Amino acid sequence: MKKRMKGKVHIAPWEKAFDSVLSPFEEFIHRQTTSGVLLMLCAVVALLIANSAFAEEYHHFLQSYLTVGLENFQLSKSLHHWINDGLMAIFFLVVGLELKRELLVGELANFKQAILPIIAAVGGMLVPALIYVMINPEGHALKGWGIPMATDIAFALGALALLGNRIPQSLLMFLVALAIVDDLGAVMVIALFYTEQLNYVALMLAGIFVFVLICLNLGGVRRLQPYLLVGVLLWIAMLKSGVHATLAGVLLAFTIPMKPKYDPKRFLSVINQSVSQIKAVFKQNENILVNDALRSRVRALGDGVFLVQAPAQVLENRLHLPSAYLVIPIFALANAGIPIEFANLGDVVMNPVSLGIGLGLVLGKLIGIAGFTWVAVKMGVSSLPKGLNFNHIIGVAFMGGIGFTMSIFIAELGFAAYPQDLLMAKTGILLASLVSGLTGFAWLVMMTKNEAAPEPEKEEAVSDETPPATPEGSELSVQK
Repeated sequence: MKKRMKGKVHIAPWEKAFDSVLSPFEEFIHRQTTSGVLLMLCAVVALLIANSAFAEEYHHFLQSYLTVGLENFQLSKSLHHWINDGLMAIFFLVVGLELKRELLVGELANFKQAILPIIAAVGGMLVPALIYVMINPEGHALKGWGIPMATDIAFALGALALLGNRIPQSLLMFLVALAIVDDLGAVMVIALFYTEQLNYVALMLAGIFVFVLICLNLGGVRRLQPYLLVGVLLWIAMLKSGVHATLAGVLLAFTIPMKPKYDPKRFLSVINQSVSQIKAVFKQNENILVNDALRSRVRALGDGVFLVQAPAQVLENRLHLPSAYLVIPIFALANAGIPIEFANLGDVVMNPVSLGIGLGLVLGKLIGIAGFTWVAVKMGVSSLPKGLNFNHIIGVAFMGGIGFTMSIFIAELGFAAYPQDLLMAKTGILLASLVSGLTGFAWLVMMTKNEAAPEPEKEEAVSDETPPATPEGSELSVQK
């Protein structure tokens, strides 16, 4: 109707912003899928540069120093350290926000629903670590035991999304829950086992800043600015403490409120009053540039819309784009550039470090995720989600062997003083991730080939039993 009204055609394009309604899970899948593709491209670019005539310039650029701060207080780090310690703090902040949301209101909030992916994730962490330790039982190579424990959720979801309707959405939800628990495990491993010599004064300061953040939360502060300001101070203290600075992002995330300032029920009644007031002042003058009353009420409405949302969810939405499309791609460009000598590739693959990581990711994840899931189901601890079978679980177990971002991050921590082992570790991660991703994709293509055909009939059958959508149903879907 509005499109046919004279002089109102320009309204239609931005109306789409109000009509486009996605659930948090759909937004999460879309962003992780897109970032997975971008991550893959950046990894390929880094590999090409590292194996080209520009390899020396590439490594020299990453080791160039960048200094920020005042004359008596400066932070001077190489560009590579700024990326891994600074930019990755944003990534860990997003991970922490995702963890908090999933634990409170997401897939992990319901214990009966969460127990199976939790068991699968635990198996997917323990078995790869055990395989690595069996191959590297002593010496400094043992420092890499945490590397094959991690799953890259962006890569894994990106690979699954390529299968489209061939796989049920419950499989995506299972993988998301599993990867979230996996991330939590990786964060705990980094905090407990991959720390440098501790600076107790800086650690005490970090504890004070965490206490301040908790006080802000308990005091009912719902604006993000105070949390982010204290979060920066917390990051600096963590950087000086010896505990890896990126964990400041996780600590900050867990203190940001998940409860909004305004009650949604009260907001619905207030917004109706605001719309009536906006209509009244709009009749006085339609031009918002000169109608101060109209502009003020629209701005007040915007403030109310912001404050009826949970601060943690607002920040997560704001940071998803820069984290997925800027931080992680830059991390890949800075860390995936490894020289590959194809003539010696056999020796590289058989190196204990790369072999332990490769077998840990490919076989360890398969045995850990699929095996622990099978045992849990057979023992009656839990049951498979509706629409899934063990062929799906095996496919996801293979996908769990894609361990790019977090695995490389742990490798950088464990083998910082051993460049040759770090090279072997990164090579093992890349090769194992490639094998796991391709194998999992091929497995799901073959095993779901006959299951995709009847899917439209199932949807039609459901639609016959479900009553037609009503305005109330639409409102419920939007609120959800």
